[in-house]
Amino acid sequence: MYLTLTDLNKRQRIAEENAVLLNLWQQSQAGDSLSFCQLADRLYRTLFNYATSYTSDREFIKDSIQELLIHIWEKRETINIQFVSIYFLKAMRNQLLQEFRRNNTARPLLDLDEIDELSDYQTIETEIEKNEVYSKNQVMVRTAINDLPRRQKEAVFLKYFEGMDNEQIADFMQVNRQSVANLLFKAISALKSAIPVSHILLLSAIITV
Repeated sequence: MYLTLTDLNKRQRIAEENAVLLNLWQQSQAGDSLSFCQLADRLYRTLFNYATSYTSDREFIKDSIQELLIHIWEKRETINIQFVSIYFLKAMRNQLLQEFRRNNTARPLLDLDEIDELSDYQTIETEIEKNEVYSKNQVMVRTAINDLPRRQKEAVFLKYFEGMDNEQIADFMQVNRQSVANLLFKAISALKSAIPVSHILLLSAIITV
């Protein structure tokens, strides 16, 4: 498999974005609270979208993000980060799971393989909508992605919107690389089956394989 120009452009964009985030993080570590606020602003939507894969309680998500950001700021001097988005997403997942366990009477720990119905279309749709106008075709594509099982949708989000490679996704999701490949293969196959031929170009603009 060879890298297309689209792949190279995407990797370059991701590398450039990580460089910006890393610079903000390094300034934050030095005690620059303004840089940390800028970093939080750039990552907030990604964290929020990712969290909606686990719960539909938007206020709970906002509170969890707030607590996470406070925790990271307080511990910043002891944290070593290479890929900023990956670190914050992992921290977000751990924060959510801790909150679920802490409040298990009100929010029992979710079966993460069976909660795709909880999504409120936020996990993937915001990324698809970015700089685009709503259209009937886009709604169809978003719905097809939203209908994927949660683990497949999570893999798609990490692969195609966060730019992680399979090894990083495997580490993030705590599975082996073959499991990641299987999740992505099933997800892409399901999407291609669910979307009419007339809309395949729109799908291709979202997912390049």
